[in-house]
Parts: sequence; C-alpha cells; structure tokens
Amino acid sequence: MKRNSILIAALFAGTLCQAQTFETKYARPLGDVLNDVAKRFDVRLKFNVDTAGLKLDYADFRVRPYSLEETFDNILKPFDFYALKQKGNLYKIKKYEYPRRQASDGWKLLPYLASKYSDRASWELRRDSLRREVRQRLGIDPLLARCSKEKPLVSKIRKYDGYTVQNFCMKTVDGHTVKGSIYTPATKGKHPLIICPNGHFVNGRYGTVQQQRLATLARMGAICVDYDLWGWGESEDEVGAKAHQTAEAHQMQALNGIRILDWMINRKDVDKTRVGVNGGSGGGTQTVLLTALDDRYTAANPVVSLSSWFDGGCPCESGMPIQLAGGGTCNAEIAAMFAPKPMMLVSDGGDWTSTTPELEYPYLQRIYGFYGKKENISNVHLPNERHDFGPNKRNAVYDFFIKTFRLDASKLDESKVTIEKEEQLKFGNK
Repeated sequence: MKRNSILIAALFAGTLCQAQTFETKYARPLGDVLNDVAKRFDVRLKFNVDTAGLKLDYADFRVRPYSLEETFDNILKPFDFYALKQKGNLYKIKKYEYPRRQASDGWKLLPYLASKYSDRASWELRRDSLRREVRQRLGIDPLLARCSKEKPLVSKIRKYDGYTVQNFCMKTVDGHTVKGSIYTPATKGKHPLIICPNGHFVNGRYGTVQQQRLATLARMGAICVDYDLWGWGESEDEVGAKAHQTAEAHQMQALNGIRILDWMINRKDVDKTRVGVNGGSGGGTQTVLLTALDDRYTAANPVVSLSSWFDGGCPCESGMPIQLAGGGTCNAEIAAMFAPKPMMLVSDGGDWTSTTPELEYPYLQRIYGFYGKKENISNVHLPNERHDFGPNKRNAVYDFFIKTFRLDASKLDESKVTIEKEEQLKFGNK
C-alpha cells in the first residue's frame, strides 16, 4: 500500500513537471492559481467572472510573495480582470471596465491634464482643440446636418398649481423621433429655460423624482424640458430596449438635446440669457457633454455624475470614444470647457463622485481662476449619501437655479406638485 502511494505521488509529480516546463510556458488554470493565491495571502475571493477554461502562462512566476496587489495585477491583467477590495480580507474578482476606473486613476490623470496649461491662453488652446475633437469623435455634425426641419407636434396643456405640462413629439434624423414633456410656469413673461436630460433612475422621466424636480422649478419660474433616453419610454417603442446599450444611443441623446434646445430657445416666453442644463447620473453625463457641444447654455448643474475616473457605465454615456480626444481626457476636463459660466456639482460619498471635494472641484476652481471667476464654480457634497436624486440633491439644484436664474424661492414646495401617471406623460395620450 505504501509502495502504491509513493508510486502515485511520483506519477503526479512527473505529470506536474511535464505540465510546468519551459516548453509549456509553465501554464496553469487561472482558477487554480487564484485559489493558491488566496491560501498564500489568507484572503477570500468572490468571483464576478468565469475563469473556466482560462490558463495563465508563467503562472507561479507572477506571484510576488511580498505584495498581494502586485500579484493580483500580474495574474489578472492578461484577462482584463482586476481585484476590488471589499470589507475585511474579501476581494471581488471583476471584469475591468474601461469607462469605470478607480479613484487612484483620477488622482493621476487630473494632475497630468492640469500640467498641460498654466494660464488662460494655454487652457483655451487645449479647450478649443478638445471641443473640435469631441464633436468629431462623437460624429454629431453629419447627423445634425440631416435633421428634419418639421415643426414639433404638441399635446393639449394640462394645468396644475402654478405650472402646466405639455407633451411633445419632434422628428430628428433618419425618421426617428424624440418625445418628452414641457413644464411651464403659470406666470406670464420671459422665463429661463432648463433642458433636463434624463438619467437611469427608476421609471425614467416618468418617475416621481423627475416630475417633482421639473414641476417645482416650473412653479418657481423656469421652463423645464425632459425627454426619453434612447431606447427608453416611448423611444423603446420605436427602436427597442436593446438600442440603449449601443454607441448610437450616445450620439442620439446628444442630438436630441441639441435639437430640443434649437426649438425651445426660440419660444417667445424664453429668456435667451438664462438657459440651463441639469441632470443626474447618466443625465449628469449628458449635461456635461451638452455644455461642450452647445455654447448657448449659460448655467450647468450635473448631479452625482462628474468624475475624473468614471466616464459613464452605459454605452449611452461612453459608447463613442470621446474620452480619447486630445490624447486622453475625462468628464472633469470636458466640464472645465464651460468656464467661466456658473456651474454647480452635486456629489456624494457613495459613488464615483466621492472624490469631488478634494480632486475634481479644486481642479475646476483652478480653471475658473484663469478667468478670475472662482465664485462661479461650486460644489455641494453629501458625504453620507449614496447614488440617487434624493431631497438634499434636489434642494441643492433648487438653490443653484434660485441664485443663478433669480427664481421665486417662495414657490419652493414639492407638495404642490401633481404626480402624473406614465400614460399622461406620453405623447400618444394627447
């Protein structure tokens, strides 16, 4: 029996030696390597990726006994995986997301970008080059040139306490349409206009939070317009839900924002000197992009979105390679192109905006300082909150536009808003 055990051990050792040689590049299954690493460094691993069938060349040679982090990098990078530390000794093995990096990347990227300009003149050379290349990489101008000139269709007006709501349908390009709603103050005269691109929050533009914000801003005196994401809401009926997860969504949402502003800014009740853009999450990413594409905006308010290390996790935010402009850029630098016009960032401690007060905000202050307008860039940071468009974030939005567009703060009362059913907000229900 003892002789058989020795023989089996010898055979196993022989097989192991045959498998791990120069000729076989010392290859081992990735899963086995990671299990050995977990034992060596006394950590636990949670897998968000499938390692079945994956083999790693020179596997054991990649281990650095003095550094778990370097070991993970050496083992995982060939597969575009990375290890994200959780609580205690737990690490999550994930697919690397190029639009979603780590805070450490932002701390390297922004100082590098900032080193490219030391004053207003050098910044504006960079800014103008970025603006041209962002447009080119987005492919927006050929689409705009083909857009329909037909006048949008509108529904009957619905009257509420201090504001009205009206749905619209606008033809855009290649037979497509964009549909949305207009929230208008009940008062007469010239009003500021706020374009409100939608984010990925529950129920999209039909959700309670979206209606509360736009209707409250309207009660205080601003005309607000929101519209469906590409492949969401009534757009889903036209192009299907899968269309949202495409580069086309990135283009079309930007195009929709531009065309809606083309139309709305010419209304007789719009004050062209007060034109804002405001959105949260993916809507915040659109907010920043629209300011880079369209010089008519005079105030901007991206909420829980702006980051130097997160481009937007959905193809509708990062489907086209605009972050490659200028040899490499990020949403913080794209936002800086809005200087010196008023901009407020709303950030929190529970998402990719957690670094805003220490990283992105000081960077933007420096750019605004080139114009002597540091007071025009501000940040409301909510360290104990997470990624949403909750009451404190909405209140920050209200305060910004009350100050910037001279809205009537006495009308700030969300309880006066009538939450409509989804069908009421669709153009089909006229």
